[in-house]
Amino acid sequence: MTSHPPPLSLDHQFRMIWTFGWSSCHSATWPHILWMLWVWLNPCIFAHQHSHPHSIKISGDITLGGLFPVHARGPAGVACGEIKKEKGIHRLEAMLYALDQINSDPELLPNITLGARILDTCSRDTYALEQSLTFVQALIQKDTSDIRCSNGEQPIIRKPERVVGVIGASGSSVSIMVANVLRLFEIPQISYASTAPELSDNNRYDFFSRVVPPDSYQAQAMVDIVKAMGWNYVSTLASEGNYGESGVDAFVQISREAGGLCIAQSLKIPREPKPGEFDKIIKRLMETPNARGVIIFAHEDDIKQVLEAARISNLTGHFKFVGSDSWGAKSSPILDQEDVAEGAVTILPKRASIEGFDQYFTTRSLENNRRNIWFAEFWEDDFRCKLTRPGIKIDPEKKKCTGEERIIRDSYYEQEGKVQFVIDAVYAMAHALHNMHQDLCPGITGMCEKMDPVEGRLLLNYIRSVNFNGSAGTAVLFNENGDAPGRYDIFQYQMTNTTSPGYRVIGQWTNNLRLNVEEMQWTGGSRVIPDSVCSFPCHSGERKKMVKGVPCCWHCELCDGYQFQADEFNCEMCPFNMRPTPNRTACRPTPIIKLEWHSPWAIIPLFLAILGILATLSIIITFIRFNDTPIVRAAGRELSYVLLTGIFLIYLITFLMIAEPGTVVCAFRRMLLGLGMSITYSAMLTKTNRIYRIFEQGKKSVTPPKFISPTSQLAITFVLISVQVVGVFVWFGVMPPHTIVDYEELRPPNPDLARGILKCDMSDLSLICCLSYSILLMVTCTVYAVKSRGVPETFNEAKPIGFTMYTTCIVWLAFVPIFFGTAQSTEKMFIQTTTLTVSMSLSASVSLGMLYIPKVYVIIFHPEQNVQKRKRSFKAAVQAATMSTRLSQKSINEKQNGETKIEPDRTQ
Repeated sequence: MTSHPPPLSLDHQFRMIWTFGWSSCHSATWPHILWMLWVWLNPCIFAHQHSHPHSIKISGDITLGGLFPVHARGPAGVACGEIKKEKGIHRLEAMLYALDQINSDPELLPNITLGARILDTCSRDTYALEQSLTFVQALIQKDTSDIRCSNGEQPIIRKPERVVGVIGASGSSVSIMVANVLRLFEIPQISYASTAPELSDNNRYDFFSRVVPPDSYQAQAMVDIVKAMGWNYVSTLASEGNYGESGVDAFVQISREAGGLCIAQSLKIPREPKPGEFDKIIKRLMETPNARGVIIFAHEDDIKQVLEAARISNLTGHFKFVGSDSWGAKSSPILDQEDVAEGAVTILPKRASIEGFDQYFTTRSLENNRRNIWFAEFWEDDFRCKLTRPGIKIDPEKKKCTGEERIIRDSYYEQEGKVQFVIDAVYAMAHALHNMHQDLCPGITGMCEKMDPVEGRLLLNYIRSVNFNGSAGTAVLFNENGDAPGRYDIFQYQMTNTTSPGYRVIGQWTNNLRLNVEEMQWTGGSRVIPDSVCSFPCHSGERKKMVKGVPCCWHCELCDGYQFQADEFNCEMCPFNMRPTPNRTACRPTPIIKLEWHSPWAIIPLFLAILGILATLSIIITFIRFNDTPIVRAAGRELSYVLLTGIFLIYLITFLMIAEPGTVVCAFRRMLLGLGMSITYSAMLTKTNRIYRIFEQGKKSVTPPKFISPTSQLAITFVLISVQVVGVFVWFGVMPPHTIVDYEELRPPNPDLARGILKCDMSDLSLICCLSYSILLMVTCTVYAVKSRGVPETFNEAKPIGFTMYTTCIVWLAFVPIFFGTAQSTEKMFIQTTTLTVSMSLSASVSLGMLYIPKVYVIIFHPEQNVQKRKRSFKAAVQAATMSTRLSQKSINEKQNGETKIEPDRTQ
């Protein structure tokens, strides 16, 4: 037989409690607990205590304690307020119903009757602590032989019943207060509604168990719900106390660990809210209007006042609440505030309506339920009538109770949500006692010595080991911390498009979320989930710039220019040959363009080049046909054909400049771009140089200068041309011709306009270098033309060549600013190509028009002038030219002196 230690003496027990209390916990509740213990353990004070006037006593072989919030918390100075029909009476009756069922079950605790001592906590932790000290009386041995009260009388002490376990309490703050005392006396406790995560601490609350899951599970479920709705920015609201604060703490902790969810504000509702407190809370919530989702761990009364304050502030429909199990599927928190609560998502431990309890409760009456000392008060409140009592007058305005009223028939009834868990808690205690009885008292019906008294720690082990199907058919079991598994129903309060407004089950949570989003309904019947986000998702092509310290808030910045969105937070530049897509999420190849034949920029140069080629060919054909005529011979047939060939090549280069670039085209561009001009101006330079040398030599002697024969002239011309040819071939060797795609030239700020230009590998500098020799020839030729301007026009081509060169210089002087002034233009390539080809065509046309068109005109339209004239000797020609020069100079001098004299011609 197991020996049990004798009860400790009063002094020893009190010293042990004091020492254990302060060494194990420094909670603020301990001074109050120790004070209450001292009051209860003082014999004189104890002797005058009433014999539990506010408790229900049911006799039995084993007594269980019960703690229920039969009344609401009273106003200041009053312990208890109005009666709580659902959370109080329904739950209390559920315990009585469970005791009846167990005591009538021959298989469970056979021949053992369970009794009860049920107390009212009045929804206040300090009051509940005072009441719960009733449960520990039997564990304290009181030696009162030498103790007298103040009046000298010996204290009269009633022997209390021994409570082996306690069912309750409801509120987490109450359970925490009571658990601190019950653990000192090793009395197991099973709660049916307390969900604070703090109670999972098996070191501090080792004798506490519960048939409801802790708020840590609930908080996880609520985090999953919030994320499933796409919210990432919410506020939290908690009633001051263990339940609200620990629930919110768990939610915040889990959301922080999960990531992707930020808390805009965490507000607390005071225990004793002052007038206007809830209006302030609503104003605080509106400081972050984007956080429309509000996670609320609060008591019923607080929830109702929050909803009312939102309605008064004209914010109906703005906030979307996610409520904990204290809201659940209750109608009382939303009474008269249904429009504000519409769309609220609430959570409740998975439950079922117990039909047996409905049958039991609806048959309760004043006659058959006298064991419930608060039932008469419930009766009055439920039926809104007044019972007659001796010596108390009834208000004539109030209806008198007849006792014939019936629940459901004469009043509204809906089973309270925690009834199932009260029944499961009582059955868990019964199953633990049953298993303990089978192990300690095998083959014995009824109580045995080993279970008298019941050892609390041993009973706790049996409680933690139970595993049975509860009243709703779900398994009832506990983990190592005394917590039940997390099983929740998810509700939404809906008003629109439903036959009757109310809560509708939209999902479940059992370690993972199953939410039917398509069944959710919001204000006005909308099926679109409202937003509760700090920042809306960025559009395509925008990166997130995070707000420091708030990971759910960001600013959206457009990836501008040639940037694309590399990832959620970064923009990167596209490669040089690519540009961003329209939505800037990737890069796409930049289109490649070239100067097309049908382009407006090509039409004018082509037109001029075709006319020029036709004119050049016509002149060449005319010269060939009239090759031996005086005009053709006088023009210098050999150099004329060379010069016309150069003009033809100048016109031809236009086609190469517009043709699609390729290796062959680029090679011919390099070759012919400067070659045509060098041929033309080499021939002109040779002509003007010949004329200049002839007349300069004639001033000194009558001997003709060297190298003025046609053969010499051709040789000089080809030597000048060879310089250009050699330079081009050296260029070929150093840098072989090839094509490139220039992506930088046409890369404006707007990437949609970006183009890659297919072109030959010829920079502006290389192009100028290619033309520089021809320009040098042109300038030199112009200088000789200026020097030869005094030669009579009937004698040679000096003056037409001079006019040609003057005009050509003007053309090329206009070319330079146009060519280089368009370097920043988006049409640079087209403008420069057109400018270059037109300038070359114009210079060729000037040469053609000044030098050969008049000759062709005479040859074709005035053939009578194309005849041989009298030949003069070189000497006579030089003398005539010299005399003409002198006359011109003398005429200028006389005009400057203001006199005009006529002298005889001494050259005759």
